[in-house]
Amino acid sequence: MSLNDMSKEDIMGSLALTEPVLLILLSLAEQPRHGYSILKDVQEMSDGRVKLSTGTLYGALCRLLEDGWIERFKENDTSRGRQAYCLSRAGRRNLQLEVSRLKHLTRLAILRVAPKET
Repeated sequence: MSLNDMSKEDIMGSLALTEPVLLILLSLAEQPRHGYSILKDVQEMSDGRVKLSTGTLYGALCRLLEDGWIERFKENDTSRGRQAYCLSRAGRRNLQLEVSRLKHLTRLAILRVAPKET
């Protein structure tokens, strides 16, 4: 079953992205990037907490390509043999759904953790 055939509830239930994958998608949401640029952007966004190995990055990119969340980005100058990636339409939609899910969880956590007035 492709993501296009899934309901919003099915997609939301299957998301729960790991932090590294979420950061990779957020990096690609801004602009198409090469692997090294993604590595550096993820490290910067996480204030150095998340340092992806190249194996982890390319494993995640391969899975995201297979799932249709990202696409290879066609560049005019490919003389260095580098491959760039960008979010697909479905990937951007699913990233937005994941951000909404995380916002909801954050609001719930704030309500539950906030000190109760007595």
